[in-house]
Amino acid sequence: MTQSFVGRTRRLGAKLATTDGRWAMVSSSVTFLVAGAVGWMAIGTMPLQPAVTPNRTSLPYELFLKLVRSGGAHQLASIAPEFAPQTQDQSAANPTPGIETRTVTLDPGDTLAGALEDVGVSAQDANAAIAALGKDFNPRQLKAGMSFDITYNVAPTIDASGAKPAAPKTTTVMVNRKAVVVPMAEDNGDDATETNSQPISRLLSLHFSPSIEQDITITRATDDSFSAQNIQKALEVHHHRAGATIDSSLYLAGMQAGIPADIVIEMIRMFSYKVDFQRDLQPGDNFEVYYDYYYTPEGQPAKIGDISYARMRLSGKDMVLYRYQPNPDDPAEYYDPKGQSAKGMLMKTPVDGARISSGFGSRFHPILGYTRAHKGVDFAVPKGTPVMAAGAGMVNFMGWASGYGNFVVINHANGYATAYGHLSRFASGMRRGARVRQGQVFAYSGMTGLATGPHLHYEIRASGTQVNPLRVKMAEGRLLGGKDLRAFLAQRLKMDEVLASTKLETKVADISTDLRQARNSR
Repeated sequence: MTQSFVGRTRRLGAKLATTDGRWAMVSSSVTFLVAGAVGWMAIGTMPLQPAVTPNRTSLPYELFLKLVRSGGAHQLASIAPEFAPQTQDQSAANPTPGIETRTVTLDPGDTLAGALEDVGVSAQDANAAIAALGKDFNPRQLKAGMSFDITYNVAPTIDASGAKPAAPKTTTVMVNRKAVVVPMAEDNGDDATETNSQPISRLLSLHFSPSIEQDITITRATDDSFSAQNIQKALEVHHHRAGATIDSSLYLAGMQAGIPADIVIEMIRMFSYKVDFQRDLQPGDNFEVYYDYYYTPEGQPAKIGDISYARMRLSGKDMVLYRYQPNPDDPAEYYDPKGQSAKGMLMKTPVDGARISSGFGSRFHPILGYTRAHKGVDFAVPKGTPVMAAGAGMVNFMGWASGYGNFVVINHANGYATAYGHLSRFASGMRRGARVRQGQVFAYSGMTGLATGPHLHYEIRASGTQVNPLRVKMAEGRLLGGKDLRAFLAQRLKMDEVLASTKLETKVADISTDLRQARNSR
């Protein structure tokens, strides 16, 4: 390599040593310079083209970001379709530009007027709509969590001074070899994200459903007045005769048979005067119930109906109850086949689904550490379980009572009283001297006082002395006689005929998932 370079250098020196060699070198250099100058001049006369991929837009990156932040995607799409946002269905655009809808939900403590104004509805429109609503519906019945679908006109954006926004700044860019003027977003120096919401100009309509059987729509007329349309859905009643075998509890057996929970709970209340659901139920016992349930025209469950008949077979013995209302002004009650009311003076269990965790008598106290008399019955229930008044009466004591914790004593007729301990709280409106109905919820279970876990301590006191709630004999309810008894017996015979012609369902259609089957079971 070194020898070759040395050889070329010697030959070049030999050429430059002669006159002809020197002129040849100068002539070649001048020719090369002239050709380069001509080529450079020719390139300068040609139009410049962006070095981009064919069919793509040459757009400054900073301007592209500004257009995107300012919501200028549609402006960008008009000049450069390849930048247009891709959607699955371009036909899904708003068919009525300028009219929008949204859902407003009431939060705790909100008023409907306040909720509407919070989303941009004027106070005038909100008050006018509520005034129209008040003609057929009491706005005080509105509750937190209710949703309202509103339709409205979108107002043009106006700045704080009341003027329309100024024309946007523009800049010129080369797009597909053409100069195009495009709007330029204001750069405020931050990356704040603008909301998609637009101010509301006029409220057009408001729709909500205060219940599953009621729809209310408020609409704006051409004269800007509001009117309300209150539609009551005609409910369809379905009659069911259902039953099941009890393996563990009446409640669980009812759920497994597909019977609505509120029907099973009402059935527990019916028999709570006669049945101890902890001691009297045995595996293999069974029950059946004939009840009504109401559905909307669309097939959705709406509300519980009446239980006309119920039977429980406990250890081979039937207990049957029929619904009967002797006086239209009094609530209906349940009677056995002979016309004896099932409603005794006191309920045996003042809580639903309770398990007896400690009986009446002497026991070792788990906190005090010694044996002493336990003058009541403990029902193990979760904290917050509603506690019902075992009978009608007056609250004689309500407050804190040492080891009982939160404590309530209710006086009943004939020298009887009931007491309830370890309560977590009292129901609203309850106080000493208040009157309570049988079955009325007046407090909630807990573990206040000397308690190792959540439960209800329940006592029955006869003339001031605690007696065993599981063994005490209570006065029976009313016994029908005369024309009331004859009317009841006639109604009972009709009910027996209906039962004989109605198939017993051992698996009722699940009203929450199989509405079609429920409708066919009528």
